[in-house]
Formats: sequence, structure tokens, C-alpha cells
Amino acid sequence: MNGLKNTVVLITGGGSGLGRALVERFLREGASVAVLESSAARAEALRADFGTQVEAIVGDVTVYADNARAVECTVVRFGRLDTFIANAGIFDFFQALPQYEGDRLGAAFDELFAVNVKGGLLGARAALSELVKVRGSIIFTISNAGFYPGGGGPIYTASKHAVVGLVRQLAHELAPKVRVNGVAPGGMKTNLRGLQANGTGAQSLADVEGLDQMLCDITPLQISPKPEDYCGPYVLLASATDAGPITGAIINTDGGLGVRGIVNIRGGDAL
Repeated sequence: MNGLKNTVVLITGGGSGLGRALVERFLREGASVAVLESSAARAEALRADFGTQVEAIVGDVTVYADNARAVECTVVRFGRLDTFIANAGIFDFFQALPQYEGDRLGAAFDELFAVNVKGGLLGARAALSELVKVRGSIIFTISNAGFYPGGGGPIYTASKHAVVGLVRQLAHELAPKVRVNGVAPGGMKTNLRGLQANGTGAQSLADVEGLDQMLCDITPLQISPKPEDYCGPYVLLASATDAGPITGAIINTDGGLGVRGIVNIRGGDAL
């Protein structure tokens, strides 16, 4: 597979979970890959596993200077940037509104939106001048929670609805020079972490008991996909050959939740 040969991709949060799966898939497609990763240990693991095929930059997606440095390192290493993938994210672990007391709600909102919304917007801005040079593309990782209730708590759901808005607005603003699209995966077992502000910072989705069966139960396809199962649409959208006319689009890869809408994963007994 060499459908993306001679292209360069920068992925945020590429050290684990879906991000790591995207790194592996884009490498197989012939692309050169850079990663902005918050964990020095995960960045070092990328270097150990992939050597010079991957440029791993340690930084914080919520800081513009770190995004700009990641773009600069990518261009210095590979000579260009064709696709920016805003993938880094954190989760609220389904905490409902009544579970937040006092200032914890505002703190949780700020923490989650800083990564899930601001981080992607800062990265897109940092990458923009390089993407304009090559008529490149931006891809945002969204979620089934960007369309349906029950895929998270109110803060996570609001953040993913906001990213849907970013895809549409930026596709409008940046045309015709940059395509902007999104992929909205369903659930998967990863180490997606929670929030310090709501006490879930040490948790990961992989810790959710019965997650695989839960996903099978709520999706019409009755599947519990692995991160690598979600990568194909990103490859499609990154390809100027296969997705040249596509902008402002979001590909839902959620096992068919849109056929009937997501059911209530967590019961409505929080009040």
C-alpha cells in the first residue's frame, strides 16, 4: 500500500490508542509521519519502534508555541506538510451534570475543552501556512458524541459537537486552498484518560468494565472495533487523489448508531 507516498502527516496524540494506530496505518500507506505527543515516554517509544520513519515531538496541544514547533520540526525533517490530524483528546467518563459541585464544573469544562477543542484549533492555525502551500488538508477526530447523547457526559458531548462546528466553519473559511473534514469513531478500548478536575484523571477507557459487550449491545453492527479498524477513513480523506472534492464532510464510523440513535449507556439516575 503506497497510496500516500511522498506525503507528510502530522498527528496529535499519536503515541497511543487511535493516534498510534493512525501512525502505523499512514506509514503502511507510504506517508512520512510526525507526532505531537504529551508523554515523553510514549514519544520515545515511537522513536524506538519506528526510528527515522517518525518525527516525535513532545509538547502540549493546548499551547500554540508547541503546535508551531511541531509543524516546524515536521517541515525541517520531511520538507513539507500535507495533512494535519487533530486527534488528541480527553474524556469526562460519563459524569452527569448533577455530579459536579461548585467550581468543579467550570474547571472540568476548561480542562476538557482546552484539549478537545482549543488544541485542534491551535494546531490547525499553526499548520495553516504549510498546508496552503500544498493545498493540503485538516482532519479532526470527532466521536459518536458529536451527534448523539449518551457517548459521554455533557462536557465531552459539548466538546465534540463544537468540533463538528469547527469542521464546517473551517471548511468554509479555508476553501479552496485547504480541505477540512472529520472522522467520528464509535467507542473502543484505549487508554484515553479522564480529567483531573472531576477525579477521573487516572482512569482510561480500557478500565471500563464490560466495554466490549456494551459496544456490541448498542451498535446495529454488534461490533467492538479496535483502534486500527477506524483508520481507513482518515487515509481516504488525506488523499488528494481520492478525496479531492471532499471538504466539510464527516465520516461516521460508529457501527451504525445513526440508524437508531445511541441508547443511554449510563442510566438516568444521577438526580
